[in-house]
Amino acid sequence: MDQIVLVLITFVAATVNGALGYGFSSITMPVALLFYTNRILNPAMVLVELVLNSYVLFLNRQNIPNIFRRVVPILIGLAMGVAIGSYILSMVQPAWVKFVTYFMLLPLILLQAAGIRKPIKAEKAIGVPFGVGIGTLYSVTTISGPPLALLFNNQGYEKQDFRAALGVIRVAEATLTAIAYGIIGFYSVESMKVMPYIVPSVLLGIPLGVFLIRWMDPETFRRLCMSFDAVIVGFGLSRVLVELNLASTFTTYTILSIVVLLNAVLLYRYFQERAISQSKI
Repeated sequence: MDQIVLVLITFVAATVNGALGYGFSSITMPVALLFYTNRILNPAMVLVELVLNSYVLFLNRQNIPNIFRRVVPILIGLAMGVAIGSYILSMVQPAWVKFVTYFMLLPLILLQAAGIRKPIKAEKAIGVPFGVGIGTLYSVTTISGPPLALLFNNQGYEKQDFRAALGVIRVAEATLTAIAYGIIGFYSVESMKVMPYIVPSVLLGIPLGVFLIRWMDPETFRRLCMSFDAVIVGFGLSRVLVELNLASTFTTYTILSIVVLLNAVLLYRYFQERAISQSKI
């Protein structure tokens, strides 16, 4: 059963990644963590993402000169963050890693589902600390797409520059994390056993996503994907809160209900505003 779920969710996640340029880990991990621990999933996901993001970067290589100087501060912070995160991952109980993953991911996804964009004027000043945070988050969870997408959207990156910037950062973080995992002895037979369930889904899902996005409004597709992800993360957070005895079952289902309700409100508001704007055309 868990292998079937892994195949299906990685296929969906790869389709989203093919369409948007990100989303593979942020959709795969919340579901997969219901069946596997980070110690099994992370090494496999990092290796897959290294290849996946190298491909994205290759496709957008002509735009690298446009964005490279802007992302250098993030790259500097990234190395420090990966070292911190890898150390944390080697020391912390798996259930707590799940909790941190869900807890940090939920607000980031809801911000994207809400479509909030507020450009940061001091972009260079926040680059290094942002990179440290991204490196720590990625090496612990293999997730960095939502905060990166939030930042690059806020800063007004054009579509191809956006993909190139994501590619540069994500290839760097995957490379550094893969090396760090090797140093701390994180690779295992169990991790390699899940690879055959992930790779075919990626090979099929990526081109499907590239095809689908040609026929759909990218913003609508992104909102629907993030809304789906928010519900999954809310459910995962509810499960791990009970597992760690941090909350009662009633409290956790209340949290999940709030996430579902907020999600519904955000989607309703988006489609309502979209309908109004289209009626004015």
